[in-house]
Amino acid sequence: MIKTTGLHFTYPDGTAALRGIDAAFDRGEFVALIGQNGSGKTTFAKCLAGLLRPGKGEVSLNNESLRRLKRGELAARVGYVFQNPDHQLFNSSVEREISSGPKNLGLPAKEVEERVAVAAETAGIKRDLFGEHPFFLSKGLRQRVAIASILAMRPETIIVDEPTTGQDHRQSLAVMDFLVRLNRENHHTIMIITHDMYIVAAYAGRALLFKDGGILADGRTDEVFRNDKALKAARVKPPAVNIFSREVFGKNLLTLREFYDFYRSRGPA
Repeated sequence: MIKTTGLHFTYPDGTAALRGIDAAFDRGEFVALIGQNGSGKTTFAKCLAGLLRPGKGEVSLNNESLRRLKRGELAARVGYVFQNPDHQLFNSSVEREISSGPKNLGLPAKEVEERVAVAAETAGIKRDLFGEHPFFLSKGLRQRVAIASILAMRPETIIVDEPTTGQDHRQSLAVMDFLVRLNRENHHTIMIITHDMYIVAAYAGRALLFKDGGILADGRTDEVFRNDKALKAARVKPPAVNIFSREVFGKNLLTLREFYDFYRSRGPA
């Protein structure tokens, strides 16, 4: 559904953020973009969403170049949720925030109203919050409003930058479980940019490991976490439970739940 060919991007100060990236993503994938700060993962994601234009190379959606799409068409197909939701919330009420995208697409009022209702319900935003100013809400709710504003445009792909930053454990799990529902029930392609390897292990079926504007590893999350050479080069550590299970039991287990189930299955020591 999304394909990049020879993708290069250089910032005005001369920093080469992407150096010829080839990648492809199918509909319905749940993908994590990982790597140290400055590795290129966020620049790559913004190129996919059309927020940045590559200097060389091509991004295509269903075999159609992004360069040929108008901004409104692109926004309706790839949604981007910023790390700080405050960077994309600009309306005076929750309802206006969620409705702004569909209105900008020129949709009829009745369809806008229906999309707002569906997006809010999907994001877990109660109707009694519609009149509230977004900035008076908790960070978790502000992020849900930001996601709902993207959902209302019904894009095929949603990219979320650091979905768990600044949230406690309970809020982080709620956001991730919500993204999983979108992925499984609504068949959205979900991409997350994150430094939290526990989140990657628990939720992402595929991971792309970035370093110096290139991709060192791309595959199933368990395969990427088993690639010690690439992880060491990128200075990324998999979750401790993964390291422990491989070194002690020779098992490539990703989460505490997997480790618990495996350990119980062994029976009495």
